[in-house]
Amino acid sequence: GIEGKMFRPMAFTVILALSGALILSLTLIPALCALFLRESRRPSIGTESGAHEEHGEENPLIRFLQRVYRPLLSFTVKHRRLTALAAVLFVAGCAALFPFLGAEFLPKLDEGAIAINVNRVPSVSLPEAVKMTTALERVVKEFPEVTTVVSRIGRPEVATDPMGPNMGDTYIFLKPKSEWRSATSREDLVSKMSERVNAAVPTMAYSFSQPIEFRMQELIEGIGARSDVVIKIFGDDLETLKTEGEQVGHSISAVKGAADVKVEQVTGLPVLEINIDRDRIARYGINVADVQEVIQTAIAGTEASRIFDGFRRFDLVVRLPRELRSNAEEFGNLLVSSPTGQRIPLSQLANIVSREGPVEVSRENGQRRISVEVNVRGTDIASFVQQAQQKVENEVKLPPGYLMTWGGLWQNLESGRNRLLLVVPVTFLLIFVLLFATFHSLSQAALVFTGIPFAVTGGILSLLLRGMHFSMSAGVGFIAVSGVAVLNGLVMVAFINNYRANIPVETAIFQGALARLRPVLMTASVASLGFLPMALSTSAGAEVQRPLATVVIGGLVTSTILTLLVLPALYPWFSKRTVVPLG
Repeated sequence: GIEGKMFRPMAFTVILALSGALILSLTLIPALCALFLRESRRPSIGTESGAHEEHGEENPLIRFLQRVYRPLLSFTVKHRRLTALAAVLFVAGCAALFPFLGAEFLPKLDEGAIAINVNRVPSVSLPEAVKMTTALERVVKEFPEVTTVVSRIGRPEVATDPMGPNMGDTYIFLKPKSEWRSATSREDLVSKMSERVNAAVPTMAYSFSQPIEFRMQELIEGIGARSDVVIKIFGDDLETLKTEGEQVGHSISAVKGAADVKVEQVTGLPVLEINIDRDRIARYGINVADVQEVIQTAIAGTEASRIFDGFRRFDLVVRLPRELRSNAEEFGNLLVSSPTGQRIPLSQLANIVSREGPVEVSRENGQRRISVEVNVRGTDIASFVQQAQQKVENEVKLPPGYLMTWGGLWQNLESGRNRLLLVVPVTFLLIFVLLFATFHSLSQAALVFTGIPFAVTGGILSLLLRGMHFSMSAGVGFIAVSGVAVLNGLVMVAFINNYRANIPVETAIFQGALARLRPVLMTASVASLGFLPMALSTSAGAEVQRPLATVVIGGLVTSTILTLLVLPALYPWFSKRTVVPLG
């Protein structure tokens, strides 16, 4: 899907980078070690001193960390039940906080511009549309953050998204944020701009977005929709669709976060309806075709002559002027000739009425449909849709044969979630299989696997602290941090197993944990520092990067702490039998 197009390049880059690092670590690194590492006499790792001297004299920072770590490790190992209970409660508490994060498909990118989609009454004339658009531009230019305003009214029929004079787009280009004066963020500026334009030009409906986001939403939904959430109602009768659409629009307008609610205009275009009375024309001996010919000649015109301009030729068409064609009373004065030579007014042969007709009839999958669009501001899309669906279900009862669906970014979020629900369990299963192949023990594989929920807790807390919603970007971050968390647990358990081959379990836990303090901290620190620029970035595209990096850094912090303290405490419960040292 769309999330695949976003993150597939990143996934391939990581896979290729790790593959290259694996090859170099098995070939180049041993050769470099033979060339540059000096020989030194080292005590056996089976001795108690070896746990502290295996890597020579530690630097002052590591010695300080060991002094802090040793009493904490001693406490958790001595109070295993309390440690396990605290870890379980911590994981359960963080899992309970996850629904409060909210959810969105992808964070919105700041394009440095605002796009306003404008809807006017369908009967508006082109000069009036130009006048209203000029008034809108004048109001927008009053904001000091605006540099340029460009508008477009309508769109040709050959375009992928045709629009009449009643619709238009206004593009607003903004100054850099450092020069903003009346607003602190894009959301704040859009809110103030929406209030002012609705007060100054209330005869139009507005939908605020961004230029590229507009086009993306049109391509995603495929119906010309330009809003975050699109509700489609399918049915047969246009009037019923209009009524139900207005009810849905009224219901969701009261939901917190709803902005720019817009119901698709399916009626409102002035039309002249002419119904021929067959009984009347029969009295005069007039055929239906004769009446229709008069109507067609008056409205569409008839060719009276031809004009030649060099090699070019133009038809000269004669028809009634616009003011007569659109007036029911004047149009009824047209005379129709009968076979007897009488000239009878059209109003005596047909019922002529001016009324509002359909603007367009939209279809999808062979069914008529109407759409209700709404933007979401001040909350996340998942929470908004959940509340809106509940409210619409309680207040709107569709007639039999009518169907309602929810789409837009919400549909993409649901699709991404469903894909994650399939991919993540398969990924974790493969990780568990690799762990079992490494230790030849289900219990020890499960022990190392506990690093994943520990990492997830940190990701949830970091998103909550930074006020970010769960998104596909954050989901990719959870997968990435799980791998590093498992790596740290693998290092810890493997080293304790090596010590346990020669010394008692309790001593092996202490010596193995103390010896692996530096590698575990280095692994977590290097990965965190690598993601730190992404977490703090404010450049273009940083909105998508920040949740991913935030999850990785937060997950590494908690998984590292819990790996150093909880995993050694749980080790005796998961390693009852004698183990064979790795290598």
